[in-house]
Amino acid sequence: MNQTPAEPRPGRAQDAAQGPAPAPAPETFAAFEAAKGFMPADEGLALYAAAVEASQLGLPLLEVGTYCGRSTLLLADAARAAGVTAVTVDHHRGSEEQQPGWEYHDPDVVDPHTGLMDTLPAFRRTLHAAGLEDHVVAVVGRSPRAAALWGRPLGLVFIDGGHTDEHASADYEGWVPHLTRGGLLVVHDVFPDPADGGQAPYRVYRRALDYGAFREVSATRSLRVLRRTDAAVRSGR
Repeated sequence: MNQTPAEPRPGRAQDAAQGPAPAPAPETFAAFEAAKGFMPADEGLALYAAAVEASQLGLPLLEVGTYCGRSTLLLADAARAAGVTAVTVDHHRGSEEQQPGWEYHDPDVVDPHTGLMDTLPAFRRTLHAAGLEDHVVAVVGRSPRAAALWGRPLGLVFIDGGHTDEHASADYEGWVPHLTRGGLLVVHDVFPDPADGGQAPYRVYRRALDYGAFREVSATRSLRVLRRTDAAVRSGR
């Protein structure tokens, strides 16, 4: 989720621009803006551009952290155009900061029968309303368990799940080894300054760069896009 700084930092591109940035279908972008979620439009467009590029590899685009499907719509739109599939993984019980008593808690996505967060119904409504259900596979469960069962290369891995070190590291270790060479790793809520937000995503981003397996492609506010440049990524530290 996005804990946007009070003074947004401008985006910067590190790869040479090749013409205008791609844009999702107008109806998809309208659905994105209407959906529950925390990603601002400029970060969403940067994610979409990364998804369009990665989709040319002919491999699935995977997201960790579905919430109500706001960012999933953009991955699905890119996947539809390229004839690939968007995969989104979430247990739908909400991350740490979305629990009762925390800043990002939304009582509208609490199941009245269990008293627990349940964003799955809202996600399904979001996807259905946008007409993108046929282009998404939703995995409902814990990210590390799903990653342990996964058995094929990925063109894009978007990490936007739990923001503790435990969860962010598990997402990196579980999914990044499946990312093909030349594929894109996207990390959300990267805040170098602790005053702007939690540091777990930033530490995952630095881990990828410091390992030497990735080159940074772009940064738009808290969204970082990295390209995998080596042939193998270890899952361990």
